[in-house]
Amino acid sequence: MEHDVVDTLISPEGHLEVLSKAEVAKLLDTSQGGLFNTLRRCALAVLNCGSTIDDGKELLERYESFDISILQRERGIKLDIKGAPGIAFVDGKMIKGIHEHLFAVLRDIVFVSSEISDNPKFDVESTEGITDAVFHILRNADVLKPLLNPKLVVCWGGHSINRAEYTYSKEVGYQMGLRDLDICTGCGPGAMKGPMKGATIGHAKQRFTNGRYLGITEPGIIAAESPNPIVNELVIMPDIEKRLEAFVRTGHGIVVFPGGAGTAEEILYILGILLHPDNAEIPFPLIFTGPETSREYFVQINQFIHDTLGPEAQQRYKIIIDDPELVAREMQNGIKEVREYRKLRSDAYYFNWGLKIDHEFQRPFAPTHENMRKLSLHKQQPVHLLAANLRRAFSGVVAGNVKEEGIRAVEKHGVFEIHGDKEIMEPMDALLASFVVQHRMKLAGKHYTPCYRVIQ
Repeated sequence: MEHDVVDTLISPEGHLEVLSKAEVAKLLDTSQGGLFNTLRRCALAVLNCGSTIDDGKELLERYESFDISILQRERGIKLDIKGAPGIAFVDGKMIKGIHEHLFAVLRDIVFVSSEISDNPKFDVESTEGITDAVFHILRNADVLKPLLNPKLVVCWGGHSINRAEYTYSKEVGYQMGLRDLDICTGCGPGAMKGPMKGATIGHAKQRFTNGRYLGITEPGIIAAESPNPIVNELVIMPDIEKRLEAFVRTGHGIVVFPGGAGTAEEILYILGILLHPDNAEIPFPLIFTGPETSREYFVQINQFIHDTLGPEAQQRYKIIIDDPELVAREMQNGIKEVREYRKLRSDAYYFNWGLKIDHEFQRPFAPTHENMRKLSLHKQQPVHLLAANLRRAFSGVVAGNVKEEGIRAVEKHGVFEIHGDKEIMEPMDALLASFVVQHRMKLAGKHYTPCYRVIQ
């Protein structure tokens, strides 16, 4: 049962068996600068794997008595966990994959704090410094595999998709798995779980034993998108922008399934990067796909891109409806091009250094009421910068929908107001309204109250 709770004491496996006294002190520090709240939130999300909560605030309220502390022992550390969701245990023993995820959380929180945030070596205000930080976090998590050929497909899409869309995402994953492609997602349920599940079967049928199921998340969203148990490599990036950069620098192509505001945010992010003049020649396979029943969704997305970013943006992706095999073949061919391109230039396969990511896509955006009101949503700017600002608008909607801080801000100050030119606001309003009608903002059975108002 979801509400069962378990107390347990666990030891790390493999990595992070020892922590310094300063690291432990910081992890248990509940003040503003301390790491305890981040640790608690991420640990609870990992332990809540397989649950049907998509609301960070609700999760923290349901398991209010959940607590985690670190015991320093001569031979290393132990985690003392109280009030953990019973769903993470089998016959009183923690599921192995969840155990691994818990220490991935600890590894990344400690590394980001001690090696990135508090380290003058990293200038996280500069474009190069941010990319360098993303690289180091991924390298520390052992995600960058220099000897592998390019074959990592990033799959994006909603956490609250319907059964037909979920089944379809599984089918696409299966076809990709049969072709020895690996999967990277945002690690949650829905379109993040389906492709991994399908690929697992495809890999098993072909007897590929080292399939990669990489999940990349961040502390703000993890509570709404608990890592699914198939993920065998989990990385927690410090914020949404570094999470998005990690996706596009490690992946060799992207498949986008139906979704809501978060998926629109991801689409705008990748299109904004691909529209940068410096990236015009770089091959990057990008496919939007779903079952026949989702055709309307992609018609709306395609129209929205046409109305806001223009026809040039539409040249950077293919839409394939109801054909998982074709998606897998197109992706395989696209990745061959990526390999040829990088081979010619002696570029790394495991990290896309060549992609130019404008600083506007890297700067962390805090979706406060004031910041949402001040967004520049007009066409008198380069198209890739308009994409950056549209991405921020959708990021705010995601925060108001599922992130604990966003939900609390909307409860306190009312809905976010999004202002802009009529020619951008009308398509945006229409797109968001269609997400609401199609139940793409919340998991099935939950009533959705909009956290935003579009003002022209």
